Amino acid sequence: MGGRTISQQAFDALVTENMDDLGMDPDEALQDAIQTLTLQGVDLSGIIKCLPGVKNVKDNPVIQSLDELKNIADHLVVSKSDDQRVVTADKTLDFDKLVVLLDKLYDLCSVEGSDNASIATRNGGVELLTSICSLLRVKFEMPLLSALKAMSSLLHDFQSTETFWHSGGPAILMDILNGSKSSNVLDSGFAVIAAASTGNEILKEAFIDLKVDELFIQTMREQAKGSMQSLYHAICSLLTPDDNRVLASQVYGYARRFAQIGIVDALVDALREGISSSSLASACSALKALAVNDEICKSISENGGIDATLKCIDDSSEHNDKIIARACCSLMSKLAGSDANKNAIVQKGGLDRLMKLSSRFSEDPSVLQEVMSIVTVLSLRSPENAARAIEAGAGDLAIQAMKKFPASYQMQRQSCLMIRNLVVRNPENRTLLLGNGIEKLIRKAKGSHEICKDAATAALRDLGLNDYNA
Repeated sequence: MGGRTISQQAFDALVTENMDDLGMDPDEALQDAIQTLTLQGVDLSGIIKCLPGVKNVKDNPVIQSLDELKNIADHLVVSKSDDQRVVTADKTLDFDKLVVLLDKLYDLCSVEGSDNASIATRNGGVELLTSICSLLRVKFEMPLLSALKAMSSLLHDFQSTETFWHSGGPAILMDILNGSKSSNVLDSGFAVIAAASTGNEILKEAFIDLKVDELFIQTMREQAKGSMQSLYHAICSLLTPDDNRVLASQVYGYARRFAQIGIVDALVDALREGISSSSLASACSALKALAVNDEICKSISENGGIDATLKCIDDSSEHNDKIIARACCSLMSKLAGSDANKNAIVQKGGLDRLMKLSSRFSEDPSVLQEVMSIVTVLSLRSPENAARAIEAGAGDLAIQAMKKFPASYQMQRQSCLMIRNLVVRNPENRTLLLGNGIEKLIRKAKGSHEICKDAATAALRDLGLNDYNA
């Protein structure tokens, strides 16, 4: 949450004041309060906006679920035995009802576009679920799974993740995961790590300090790789510098640490499972997040990562799977950033395989954009690769795609970037592309999309046109 905030009581008082002092009817009073506070920059997320005299805050289903959960949680008893913390349930505790309530809270907070997760956070939901998880631990697996799932749906913004941190959530969660051999508990716990770490540098650091990387590599070696999707999401979340409060993120150091303990090898092994793995796209994203420097990119190649990725690209074409195609191309573009890997990709027939993929997905600009991105990187500072790319059909790809998808501004921009690298050191490519009408297409992209302006201007300049700024 950002900006100024207001309590539920103050909001309700303002609505009541509109009715009592200004004579507004309930609906008008509510809308006026919302509009006034919004114009003042007040953050109303998590505020229950109900009509006075018609509904009560307590009627909200999220509040009702939280109240019922609090009552049930009170029946979990903590005791000490030989210096050990023991949790037992009194005879009146209904575990089936606990699971139903936790699942209901998950369903409510997972509704896209709703404010339910914010309402739960504002009303103590994160603290409550953290406490329930701490009490349940691995002894009561079914309700624990539901509690972890509900927690992942609540951790959606900075306030919720900060509350999780202040409630001791990272240590409690890691204690649960380190003590569990259940693949279901691990999967649900990793989903919580992914949610908690998104956009929060403090949470990333907390999990790293608790040696989450060691848990990752242990799990990847012991569990079936096909069921590791939440783990891969957690890796991506931990290695993404997405906290806007931080000027210098530590995630690049975390990536090097992950690589040193063998996570690169484990992820490449996951890629080798191929298109049959339900987690393949997520594994590609995790490996891409890990490839933060030249050393790691080369290490991925040396461990067979380029071969495995090219094989998956071939398979995605054969199975017409555009999700896998995009994920593998995005990874390959990152790996191609290493000069040593550029040559390896080209020598393994990468350009021809990419052109085959573009033919298969000729009607999908999102895949064509990813293919162009790889060619752009492969051609950077490499006239030899630029010449090979043209021979493979990259020029024809740019021309046909720009003609077919004039409204796909991201693809149009990527095409301009690719053309620039194909011609900047290869005058023979300029002549060929200009002769095939590329200038008109680039100028059209420049005039149609603001995002294309700089890339298109640079492409026109490197094509040798004097009026490139026109």
